[in-house]
Amino acid sequence: MKKIIPFALLVIVVILALIFPSVETVTVANSKIDTGDTAWLLTSTALVLIMTPGLAFFYGGMVNKKNVLSTMLQSFVCMGVITVLWVIFGFSLAFGDSIHGFIGDPRTFFMMKGMLGNATWKLAPTVPLVLFAMFQLKFAVITPALITGAFAERIRFNSYLIFICLFMIVIYAPLAHATWHPDGVFFKLGVLDFAGGTVVHMSAGWAALASALYLKQRNAPVHSPARISYVILGTGLLWFGWFGFNAGSALGSGALAATALATTTTASAAAAMSWIFFDILLGKKPSAMNACIGAVVGLVAITPAAGFVTISHALIIGIVAAVISNLVVMWRSRTSIDDTLDVFPCHGVGGMVGMVLTGVFANTNVNSGNTTGNGLYYGETHLFVVHMIALVAVSAFAFFGSLLLLKVTDMISPLRVTSEEEVIGLDLSQHGEEL
Repeated sequence: MKKIIPFALLVIVVILALIFPSVETVTVANSKIDTGDTAWLLTSTALVLIMTPGLAFFYGGMVNKKNVLSTMLQSFVCMGVITVLWVIFGFSLAFGDSIHGFIGDPRTFFMMKGMLGNATWKLAPTVPLVLFAMFQLKFAVITPALITGAFAERIRFNSYLIFICLFMIVIYAPLAHATWHPDGVFFKLGVLDFAGGTVVHMSAGWAALASALYLKQRNAPVHSPARISYVILGTGLLWFGWFGFNAGSALGSGALAATALATTTTASAAAAMSWIFFDILLGKKPSAMNACIGAVVGLVAITPAAGFVTISHALIIGIVAAVISNLVVMWRSRTSIDDTLDVFPCHGVGGMVGMVLTGVFANTNVNSGNTTGNGLYYGETHLFVVHMIALVAVSAFAFFGSLLLLKVTDMISPLRVTSEEEVIGLDLSQHGEEL
């Protein structure tokens, strides 16, 4: 029976596609679709997609050699399963008609209806609605992929698929709606999250911590990375794709996109150097892998702030985030928490640092769309207080919600592989393949 269910679900998808062909054309008078903005968002969508294969290499190079392929596949498969869910009802849950500011009505864009013609999204009036939907899809794809680093080397593939589906529906979509929909509760509160520090990295980071605690330690938690060259390649792809992630979130090809691109690369560079120099300060050798980790932490931290802060303050965000994440990694290593690839210290903590510092350094001169006000650095407190409230709320929701989903998944299909399968390695035991 278990072998039948996955394919039966695809049959249901085919039936839905036949029943709902979504051929309705939407014609909007005085539509302002701009070819330049559309071209940039098409490019950004492709850039964000390449981040998921980049993450696969980044994570794959860090794990034991017998788990490289399984770890990489856990990222790659998100491009498949999350896309299908997004097309059917995921986009509607995140950006459909608001239900009390917490979730979208799944009927709004069910099976991508209303995508033909010149319809646009409320906050992106110069690009086609279907392009906005596909751009946002790539964020939904990479978020559950980020979590995989926390439970690498010990999770069943089938159970993983169930968990990421539940995570997208129960955790990601509500957070995206609350933060980025104009009727969302966090949006109305004035929370600023330019490209996903809260929605993507904090949610993934807290889910990673919940996963590490729930699945407990591996049988042999210490190992040598399989291929650091993979990590370097993955970092390059992530840095490259992040320009679409952050600069694309300007939803246009103007000055704001250029600012977001500049703050993004500045913060990443500063964080890479900060991680290396802090290691030297502690008496360690400057390693290639740690330089890569530092660069990614900088990218994570600047994500919520990219279109709200100046380039000089991006330097501060990168440097501070790298030091704090480095300290949390050292703390985690002294505990029994087996977050395999330190997803929580890097993505969770990096996202929280970015969210806090957005509340400190945001300035309305950078982005006129910031109607909440300036940050704490400029003598205003409202934005900072709003961010502290959201930080606590998002952290609690993502952590405890993920714990619940892990328990539900475990009841449906055991999450953890057997000790024998773990010793053999997930590449062979789960997929019958070797590197």
